[in-house]
Amino acid sequence: MYDVIIIGTGPAGLSAALYILRANLSVLIVGKDDGALGKAHKVENYFGVSGAPAGSDLIETGKEQVVSLGGQLINEEVLDIIGSGDFVVKTNKGEYSARAVILATGAARKTLNIPGVSEFDGKGVSYCAVCDAFFYRNKDVAVIGNGDYALHELEVLLPVAHSVAVLTNGHEVEAEFPENVRVIECRVSEIYGIGRVSGIKLQNGAKIEVSGVFIALGSASAADLAKKMGAVVADNRIEVNESMETTLPGMFAAGDCTGGVQQMSVAVGEGAKAALSAIKYLRG
Repeated sequence: MYDVIIIGTGPAGLSAALYILRANLSVLIVGKDDGALGKAHKVENYFGVSGAPAGSDLIETGKEQVVSLGGQLINEEVLDIIGSGDFVVKTNKGEYSARAVILATGAARKTLNIPGVSEFDGKGVSYCAVCDAFFYRNKDVAVIGNGDYALHELEVLLPVAHSVAVLTNGHEVEAEFPENVRVIECRVSEIYGIGRVSGIKLQNGAKIEVSGVFIALGSASAADLAKKMGAVVADNRIEVNESMETTLPGMFAAGDCTGGVQQMSVAVGEGAKAALSAIKYLRG
């Protein structure tokens, strides 16, 4: 068991790792990619940095610092977090446990920009199978997604729903879905209903009658993971106090997932604050 698992290898997560490691605590950092900073062509507005380095270079330097202090980094996709007090982080390759967790995966879940998505949010459109599967007992539902996160949501729904279809929204399948599950690769054009979801319309004109649609595009965001655990999330932003504590003991959040100014300098500072709070929590 680790002292802390940090989810996210951007500036908030790596900054938090440095403080925790220097406190002589063990850290595992889990990340699928390097987030927004990793895509930045040049960074010219960060204190002490000259020559406009690429964001990916700054991330690699941060990772080297973490490893040099004894931190462990793994390139895996986080699918779920369970537990209270001690946490178990489930990825597409394994499970890891820790006494505390810091969420630092950046901002915003992926959604669909089509008619019906926002209209039926909470009225048949869901982003959390663990939260909402119970409401669809013995009903027909669909999962929109094509990867491991969609597979995870499917596995939660299968024992509860009457049937579950997977819609990849025109993307190639990237996970091994069960053979008995209907997988449709056509793009989705509309989610429709009167008051609540009653079906999905595809671009080829076909219609699929369902009572619920679970959107699981890409990877689970920090807000998705926090919501599954029962932490307070508002407007897709994890609510934290001044010490970066969520409403769940032992769970902290830092960086873009908490809202506010989405800049590297802010993410680094919040990562440090979350780390110091986690250290205080672990030492009682």
